[in-house]
Amino acid sequence: MRLTHLCLFMCLAFNVKFDSSINAEEKAVRKRSAPEKVVSSWDDLLEGISSPESWRARKKILKQRYLDLIRDRYKPEKPELKLQFHDTVIVDGIYRRQLISYQVEEDERAHAYLGVPLNLRGPAPAIVALHGTYASGKKRAAGLIANPDKAYLDHLCRKGYVVIAPDHFVAGHRIPDEGPYDTTAFYKKHPNWTAVGKFTYEHSIAIDVLQSLKEVNPEKIGVLGHSLGGHGSMFLAAYDERVQAAAGNCSASFFRQNLRVEAWARDHWYIYFKHIRPELMEGELPPIDFHEIMALIAPRAFLDLSGLNDGNPLTQRQRILMLLKVMDVYEIEKAPQNFAFFVHGKGHSVAHESRELMYGWMDSNLKPKSATKTKLVIP
Repeated sequence: MRLTHLCLFMCLAFNVKFDSSINAEEKAVRKRSAPEKVVSSWDDLLEGISSPESWRARKKILKQRYLDLIRDRYKPEKPELKLQFHDTVIVDGIYRRQLISYQVEEDERAHAYLGVPLNLRGPAPAIVALHGTYASGKKRAAGLIANPDKAYLDHLCRKGYVVIAPDHFVAGHRIPDEGPYDTTAFYKKHPNWTAVGKFTYEHSIAIDVLQSLKEVNPEKIGVLGHSLGGHGSMFLAAYDERVQAAAGNCSASFFRQNLRVEAWARDHWYIYFKHIRPELMEGELPPIDFHEIMALIAPRAFLDLSGLNDGNPLTQRQRILMLLKVMDVYEIEKAPQNFAFFVHGKGHSVAHESRELMYGWMDSNLKPKSATKTKLVIP
């Protein structure tokens, strides 16, 4: 007797119905229920806050904690820009790309690519486009090398934005003798500052450059980036209130809920926050975290994009809980429309849909309403 026939015989003999389990599953009753409150470690953001006034008081405290974290008090005095234009290329008859340089310290100049659309009808919105951890820096952001998915300057200039894509201070034109992204020389020069304070300060100077240009609407400034450029966007928007719209793609993990938190203060290569290493090694975290830094951006527009499978999956799931609490701040600020997040399963990437969301976010928040308005088809 074949096995299938034997099974059928046994089921009939014992009066077993094939679909009994399926029917039971279909008949399962689920009672209606009220939504339960989501509770997480991120709730401390609004602990004790009962009004917009009490939030504003907390916000001042958080801003000072943020400035203390990046050690902003140790930054040098801002020098004159002394902006210089080094070469010019017309790209596809659509925009002008120029290599520029400007002063960021009395003895240091930053280099960047500047893109300006050719057919502007007036001052345009402008964006600081931040590259990730890549030795050639601004070249990739301009679309001149490597992954064209990360050619933000090219993409955005074609959409009518003025764009500045600066080198990170240890990349591109400014690679130190120790190698790309090595901060040894920086900490010898500025032992009390932080790499995050340095790059945030320099990105703020990039805004000064944009606002010095007649082609730019100084009230419509945005920032976006991926990876190192992603959390750089968050740090800049929290630091400089001239940023009206920010988007950070695949930013780094935060301090809490992070088994590799010491990477924020490693003892070699690129060191974000050198001064917090002793505390981190003892298991103590800084008095401010990403949810509080993001909250400093409110009520201005902020979009966070992340991959659930970008690094530790449990950490990235905590990111969602963190972002829910940030949304509560935007509700308090009466600006919920200015906050959004997108979570995907494409790892550490800036895929098509992520780029479209970032660029659309800039359009919605920096361009006039007519630029995104839809209309009916005329019969």
